[in-house]
Amino acid sequence: MSIQQDNIKRLVDRRTSAREGGGAKRIEAQHGKGKYTARERLALLLDEGSFEEFDMFVQHRCTNFGMDKTHFDGDGVITGQGTIDGRLVFVYAQNFTVSGGSLSEMMAKKICKVQQMALSVGAPCIGINDSGGARIQEGIAALAGFGDIFENNILSSGVIPQISGIFGPCAGGAVYSPALTDFNIMVKNTSYMFLTGPAVVKKVTGETVDSEQLGGASVHAAKSGVAHFAAQNEEEGLGLIRELLGYIPSNNRETAPVCPTEDPAARVEDALNYIIPDNPNQAYDMSEVISAIADDGKFFEIHKEWAKNIIIGFAHMNGQSVGIVANQPKYLAGVLDINASRKAARFVRFCDAFNIPLVTLVDVPGFLCGTQQEYGGIIDHGAKLLYAYGEATVPKVTVTLRKSYGGSHIVMSCKQLRGDINYAWPSAAIAVMGAAGAVEVLYSKELKAIEDPDKKAEAIQEKIKEYDDLFCNPYDAAKYGFIDDVIEPRNTRFRVIRALEVLRGKKQTVPERKHDNLPL
Repeated sequence: MSIQQDNIKRLVDRRTSAREGGGAKRIEAQHGKGKYTARERLALLLDEGSFEEFDMFVQHRCTNFGMDKTHFDGDGVITGQGTIDGRLVFVYAQNFTVSGGSLSEMMAKKICKVQQMALSVGAPCIGINDSGGARIQEGIAALAGFGDIFENNILSSGVIPQISGIFGPCAGGAVYSPALTDFNIMVKNTSYMFLTGPAVVKKVTGETVDSEQLGGASVHAAKSGVAHFAAQNEEEGLGLIRELLGYIPSNNRETAPVCPTEDPAARVEDALNYIIPDNPNQAYDMSEVISAIADDGKFFEIHKEWAKNIIIGFAHMNGQSVGIVANQPKYLAGVLDINASRKAARFVRFCDAFNIPLVTLVDVPGFLCGTQQEYGGIIDHGAKLLYAYGEATVPKVTVTLRKSYGGSHIVMSCKQLRGDINYAWPSAAIAVMGAAGAVEVLYSKELKAIEDPDKKAEAIQEKIKEYDDLFCNPYDAAKYGFIDDVIEPRNTRFRVIRALEVLRGKKQTVPERKHDNLPL
């Protein structure tokens, strides 16, 4: 065999060895936990045959604690580029079969390289996390690696989309990279995230809790809001990443890809004329309204299990990607609370950063009251949503369906927060507060003086009707130009699409500054 052939054989053998990661036994153990390997995940995520790997032959440089005797090509992470539906993406997938996927200095350098390449060419960066945390044998070098990764997350924020898949353990300092990215996808029963594990919690607080209860997918999707999606399995999780990318652009200089549809822009939805109940205190499902106006009835909901009193997600309208924010009367009457405000504010800011128009559907009775909300800082959290809408420069179309009271009216993309086109249904009630509450304030002394219960009840109803006629309708707001038009509900899809087309070339600037100071 010639020297050249021998060199080629060595290359092929090393590539084969590197692709096996920690070896057959560790791969088997990974499968035994119901988990795919890093390479299997990338194969499912990316278009077939599109993956180009970087740094396959990188090895760790640690010599402490016998580490100098064990080396694997590629170390504990696989990095590279590929395509999803033909669009360029950069990826890294932690390899749990090599040192438990624990982060080494060289692993961090590999991850930072793809982060920086993604940023330099303007392509999404996707990380698949499955790691035991920092490699303790390397000490501060591993911690410094985390810091470098976080800094790249920060520099990339608002410039390229960043998506994290949590497909195994993600603990300690490792959790902050996913927290800094735009979307987190977890897998039920096989992934978890927490700063300190169950053993430390038990020692410090006395609580007995397992990994799933402390930081499992269901916990973070429904209680903390850290996870945007909780997939049933890894195939679903990877499919969600692919689907999500279909609604967002590759970077902040582009627009989202157009999704052709045969659904007519002028489609009339008669059911919307009857969806608002006669009783103003009766609930209905805002999801039905969203499905009625979106292309082909398709809505990609985000944070489905957290803060259900507000709905966020993506849809297409006449092929154009839009971000939808909608109060949900079905839960807590659609009231705004701390979590709903945080949830919507973060989404509004993402859409604004990546040139995705915002469609807001309003039916909000106010902010949730009580000591728990006030002590928790509802004022600051509500201000986050107000701030997000007020600073957003993308096209903003707002439709008020029913209630829009007080401060919550202002917060939900009103005209004063630079809402571009604001519509209302005939059922809209836009006022400082509901009629019953207003009557109690305005006529408390007068009503108190009426001793006969029947006469008092009659007087209250008269005053309520008077207030309703004056203020609890869309025409008072329209009189001042705060509502651009009162529209028939069944025409909502057409009117919103036409508004978006008018606003397609919108240009809006903000005063020059180093950066804003969003209430945190």
